[in-house]
Amino acid sequence: MATTADDGLADRFTITGTGLELSAEQTGLLNLAEELGVSFGRRAARYDQEAGFPFENYDDMRRAGLLKLCVPRPYGGLGSDLFTYALVSATLGKHCGATALTFNMHACSSLWLGLLADALDMTAAQRAEHEKYRALHFRRIVEEGAVYAQSFSESTASAAGKAPFGTTATKVEGGWLLNGKKIFASLSGAADYYGVLCTEARPGAEAPSMRDSLYIAIPKEAPGFTIVGDWDPLGMRGTVSRTLLLNDVFVADSGQMMPRGIYHQAATRWPHMFATLSPTYMGISVAAYEFTIRYLRGEIEDLGPTVKRRMYPTKQIATAQMHILLEQTRSLFLRSFSEARIDPPKEMRLRAYAAHYTIMENANEISRLAIRTCGGQSMLKSLPLERLYRDSRCGSLMLPWTAELCLDRIGREALYESGEADD
Repeated sequence: MATTADDGLADRFTITGTGLELSAEQTGLLNLAEELGVSFGRRAARYDQEAGFPFENYDDMRRAGLLKLCVPRPYGGLGSDLFTYALVSATLGKHCGATALTFNMHACSSLWLGLLADALDMTAAQRAEHEKYRALHFRRIVEEGAVYAQSFSESTASAAGKAPFGTTATKVEGGWLLNGKKIFASLSGAADYYGVLCTEARPGAEAPSMRDSLYIAIPKEAPGFTIVGDWDPLGMRGTVSRTLLLNDVFVADSGQMMPRGIYHQAATRWPHMFATLSPTYMGISVAAYEFTIRYLRGEIEDLGPTVKRRMYPTKQIATAQMHILLEQTRSLFLRSFSEARIDPPKEMRLRAYAAHYTIMENANEISRLAIRTCGGQSMLKSLPLERLYRDSRCGSLMLPWTAELCLDRIGREALYESGEADD
């Protein structure tokens, strides 16, 4: 039975807004995310201060079954699609950005192997290979509660999809030898398996190619696999995104997350798979707005006696500006993820870039307005706004779709059809 987002899902300024038709399953998942989020929100300041990973939150999600959100039902998971994932992730992000951002890495490991891969073209042999390997990864998540990370970034243009990955995988008997370095690897020290994107080293090949990309899961205890470096960033401190070093790390064939050549196909045909960071920042936008409303209405219990500040015209105007930004952001967010599909037409692809850019930039602008509107107390770490501001600033910097890359893609793809060039 379908419900709408105003049938028991908090108030007007939730992730969905009112009037959005949801399935009973989606409604239940959003209610679960809200319930878990209450505890996440209470712990968020501590994780931020310590720059420590939210292990307690992951224990809660494991017990609630949320770690198997995007594992297909035949494998024991909840079988959620990309749109449902986005709603759940944004709801978690409203309470703790670092938890939602790292949950993205884990949940999308399943999403890529399941729903996205099912739509890709594979030979019968590739499909059988994929079924064999993904059954193992799904079983680890469902039966063992394993956590998966995704490691893209290197100090090159590879994570932006403009060059082959510098991390290499060399085929050996029974598996692969991996060598290289990954930076900003979220869930460092917390994941059980690290899904690493790398390039197959082909003897005699003229040059490495992005078509030779591989997606391979490294067990945390693998010899030659080490985590190094400090972690003391501006924001998203609870993600613990340190550096991974790979020195002749052997991974069995079963560690492959996709067969040879399939990741490149996914990357070129499923653009929305790279927008899955943005729901976190949609949640932060809602959190900053909702806090400001409660603050101006005198409803923040931690501040002691009630003091209303809503009667001042300057506060009302600033709130109106935040409201407009939030409505613009949420509208693009909901539409873009609701239409996510393989081989989207040009209009949808450009809208995905525009939505991602808007969410990332507006999250910080809404947080900035929240601090300015709430005034001096918003600078205190006893209130969440300064953390929301710092966390929101990080979004537009994150690969594979930084704010600059989104603008570049929109401008280029709007003006050129596929294969066109200037003489």
